[in-house]
Parts: sequence; structure tokens; C-alpha cells
Amino acid sequence: MGESVTVRKKRLLYQSRYRGRLEADILFGRFADVHLGGLDETGLDRYEALLHESDQDLFAWIMGMAPVPPEHDHELFALLQNFRPAEL
Repeated sequence: MGESVTVRKKRLLYQSRYRGRLEADILFGRFADVHLGGLDETGLDRYEALLHESDQDLFAWIMGMAPVPPEHDHELFALLQNFRPAEL
């Protein structure tokens, strides 16, 4: 039996908060705090796929310094790209 949606969301929240770079921890951690609870199965799949990418690639795509690969060019990535975490 696979992992439940609740367990999956908790795992993705943890992975979002502890990426290894402070900037990534803040961006993905706060994004997950705000949006993870509302994601459906497809959204969770897309978000999890993004978390498997390197921080360097993700920041290049978010900042528009490199083109977003077709497999990540979807509404969830646009939501992440336009997300602005609150000031510290």
C-alpha cells in the first residue's frame, strides 16, 4: 500500500523546509506552508518532481535566467515563480 496523502504532504513539507540552502529552505518551506495543503494528486506529483531538481536549476528557472523545461512548465511552477515569501 502506498503512502497516504497526509503522510505525503508531511514528507514534502519536510523536504521543502530542509533543502540545504537557506534561500531554498525559505522559499520552498514558505511556499509549502501556504500552498501544499490545497494541492491535489497532480499538484503533489508536480511539486515533488520540482523538489527532485537542483536548487541551482530551480533558481535559474524562477529568476528567468534559464528556460523552464517543458515537464515543469505548468501552472504550479508559475505559482511558485510568482510566490513572494514574507520578509524575515
